[in-house]
Order: sequence, then structure tokens, then C-alpha cells
Amino acid sequence: METNSTVKKSALDSFFHITERGSTIGREVRGGLVTFFAMAYILVLNPIILSTALPEDGSISIRAVAAATALIAGVMTILMGVFANYPMALAAGMGLNAMVAFTLVIGSSLTFQEAMGLIFWEGVLITILVLTGFREAVFAAVPNQLKVAISVGIGLFIAFVGLINAGIIRPGGTPVQLGIDGSIDGLPALVFVFGLFLTIILYVRKVRGAILVGILSSTVLAVVIQFLAPQGVRGEDNPTGWGVTVPELSGSPVSLPDFSSLGQVDFFGAFGKLGGLAVVLLIFSLMLADFFDTMGTMVAIGAEADLLDENGTPPKSRAILFIDSIAAVAGGLGGTSSNTSYVESSAGVGEGARTGLASVVTGVLFLLSIFLAPVVELVPTEAASTALVFVGFLMMTQVVDIDWRDAGIAIPAFLTIAFMPFAYSISVGIGAGFIAYVVAASARGDAKKIHPLMWIVSILFVVYFGLGPIQAALGN
Repeated sequence: METNSTVKKSALDSFFHITERGSTIGREVRGGLVTFFAMAYILVLNPIILSTALPEDGSISIRAVAAATALIAGVMTILMGVFANYPMALAAGMGLNAMVAFTLVIGSSLTFQEAMGLIFWEGVLITILVLTGFREAVFAAVPNQLKVAISVGIGLFIAFVGLINAGIIRPGGTPVQLGIDGSIDGLPALVFVFGLFLTIILYVRKVRGAILVGILSSTVLAVVIQFLAPQGVRGEDNPTGWGVTVPELSGSPVSLPDFSSLGQVDFFGAFGKLGGLAVVLLIFSLMLADFFDTMGTMVAIGAEADLLDENGTPPKSRAILFIDSIAAVAGGLGGTSSNTSYVESSAGVGEGARTGLASVVTGVLFLLSIFLAPVVELVPTEAASTALVFVGFLMMTQVVDIDWRDAGIAIPAFLTIAFMPFAYSISVGIGAGFIAYVVAASARGDAKKIHPLMWIVSILFVVYFGLGPIQAALGN
């Protein structure tokens, strides 16, 4: 028995290069668990966002979108682990799903199926860019210190996301404020505070699994609170309630999935309804957001895991980008919106994940959650958000690798870092940084040193930032 166990462990280690990357199977499993819990909110949030875009005849239900969200996230994350050996998970992209609901369906009067058709074509286009090497070439053209700034900016972004999701930071009299009228109020908020400080204490004392223990402990506390003093869901009439998920189990912990959203796609309906040029602009906006979100996420996770080479490039970068691109295609075909790489994967990396085994663990948990949705929903947003905020700190530590004395790189780096949380968008931060880099380098006479692809991408970002006026002008 011991011999067989050793052989199996050795084969697993060899396949994923676990020891080679300074990790252990235990760390990979823990990392996969943490990433899953940090991302589990998408199983609830994606169906809620897309619910406003679903067909009025009820042919696709919210439950079907939830099942498809878990299925495609699970399959694509496992593929990322097995073929790219990278500790990065994928799921329906936040922001992209909002574009489907509010820009494509409500704003452009497309049906849900027609919107999924545009998601499909966006994924096909990105896949072509990967196969031709263009996407990888753009990645290689970005200066290393700007890549560092992207990582740091994403750290602040996910920390901000965590604080917003937990209700610690909210809209108020000023654009945002602490809690409710400047105070942390409500038992759910205290669950977050408890989980965050428990994680800090465990991390400072070098306890392994600090992030996971923080999530699980705060979840247990949340379940107890909900049992003794039900809080309800956060809203205008209940500002101190739970976020997206309520930590209580009602009925059976197992439910049968509904896969009716799979294959509900109209490939060409949008072209006839809106016209070719308008559709091209919509696909372009989807592609640009997806394109650079993944690039930033890939760099941030690689930097945190110490997997980048001297050029700031992760191993098997083409495989990573290819799997991410076909995830967009799968999202369109599955009716879940474009699937993309999740920066929350950095929570698992912060727990020690360094290989694709962590992604396999996360993917398997997504597949299980197809049937165990009630159990997954036990983890409240307030508990999962502790990991996001803490990992924001871990990623922020890379800021020392930027030469702040060199204005030519420091200003673009600053704008990259600042715009991500302030604009609530990774892509906007990258675009602001790219444009500023080109402007700053040109201003000091270094225009010829700028990689041609940086010029091209920066011009594309200028177009991207002006899409609203451009579309309005075309409409007139």
C-alpha cells in the first residue's frame, strides 16, 4: 500500500511539477479550495445579472444559467490545470456578463440568444489571435515594470471588490464611504472583520492555510449568526443584511441541474438586426475587455507565484491564452456569457498554489457544485471577501519593483494602478497605463523605442474609451 501511494504521488508530482515549483500536494489542494471559495459568488451572481436578459417566455431559467455557469467554469478550469499547468481558474466574467445584460440585450434590443452569438464570435476572434501569435506578441511588447504595475493595480482592485462585496465600503454622501454613514454596522460586517483579522493573525504567526481557515471560520460564524438571529439579504430596506448569499441551508443540500441554456445561441441574428458595423464595434468592445483582463490576471498570478521569467512571461503562456480564449466560445455556447480567467485565483496562490493541480481541484469543486449549489451558497460574500482583501496586500508588495524615480515609467505605472480600482475595471487601468506610457516616452524623445504593438494597442484603447461617442455618431 505504501509503495502504491508513493508511486501515485510521484506521478502526480511529476505531471504537475509540484516539487520543482516549490509546492506540495497539500498546498495545491488548499490553494484550489481557497480559489473556489473566493470565486463561488459567481454561481449566484452570474444568474442574477443575466436574469434581466433571459427570454420572456421562460425557455431559459435562472436555475439553468446557474447550472451552466458551474459546468463551464469547472470544465475550463480543469483544462487550464491539465494543459497549461497554471494555478488560474476561469468562470463567467464579471463586467462581461453585465455588458450582455445591459448593453447587448437591454441597450441594443438583442435577444439573449443573439447576445450569446456575439459572445461566441468574440471568443472565436480571440482564439484566432492566440493561434496566430498576436495575443502573445502583444503581451511580450509590454515593458516589465508596466506588467508589475498591472499586478499591483489588480491587487488594489480585488481588495476594493472584496470591501465592496462585504459592505465595508459603500456608496454614500461621498462617492464611497465606510459602511453605513461612516460606521461599520451589522453582524454580517462583523463576520468580515472577524475573518480578516483572524487571517492576519494566522499569517503573521506563519500558520499554514491562514486564508482558508479565515474563510471557513467566518463561514461557521455566519451560519451560527443566521441561525440565532436571521439577518436577511442586504437591500435598501435592510442595509445591514447579508450580501449575495445568505449562510443558511433550506431543504436538501443536493439539487438536480437544469441544462436548458446549453446551445441557446443565435449566431447571425445580431448582424441582421443591428448591421455589420455596429456589431463589429460591439464585438470589439467585448474582445478588448476580455483580451487585457486576462493578460493582467495572468501576470498578477504569475508574479505572486514567482512563475514569471526574466521578461515577465509565465510558462506555457500560449496554452494559457488559448484555453482562456476557447472559454469565451464555451461561454457563448453555454449561455453563461464569456468565461475568462479570474483574478480571485490569486487567493489560492496566496495560500501556496503554484501548479495546475490547484486548478483541477477548483474545477472539480465547480462541477460538484452543479449538484451541491445549496451547500456552496452557505459561504457568504462577507466570508469569501476576506481572502480578496488579504491577497490585495500580498500583491501590493510588488510595488517596490517599479522605479518611481523614472517619471517615464512611474507615471504610467501610477495611472495603471489608480484606474483599476477607481474605474472598477482591469482593462481601463491597463489602457490608461498604455496610453500614458506612449505619451511619456514620446515626450522625452523615445518614440522610436516604443514597440510597434504598444502603439497599435494604445490607439485601440483610445477608440475603446471613445466607443460611446463613436456609436452615437454612427447612430446619427
